[in-house]
Amino acid sequence: MANYYTITIDDTGESYRCVDYRSVLHGMEALGRKGIPVGCRSGGCGVCKVQVVDGSYAGRVMSRAHVSEQEEAEGCVLSCRIQPTSDLHIRVLGKMKKNVCRPLPAADAPPVHST
Repeated sequence: MANYYTITIDDTGESYRCVDYRSVLHGMEALGRKGIPVGCRSGGCGVCKVQVVDGSYAGRVMSRAHVSEQEEAEGCVLSCRIQPTSDLHIRVLGKMKKNVCRPLPAADAPPVHST
């Protein structure tokens, strides 16, 4: 039986659900943002680097060319190489930040309701 966890991007406040057998990057696709790197998915490019601020995950081997031992000890990982084992709070780092953290166009923004 699969478990679903909530991944929150602290930079934007957005959240999405991610099943435990998928990578955090795979789940991020649900946001529908253009420019989220979904081509590599094997840790070779290093573009999907994030910092896990809170929560736990299972990780696969990451290239030291993209994540040093010290960075990994500080929670910096490649989102294509981790699967959540709890709800996570992440910060987007590096090249992916400009695509994930840009404001949504007005047409895509949720409607504002006043009382």
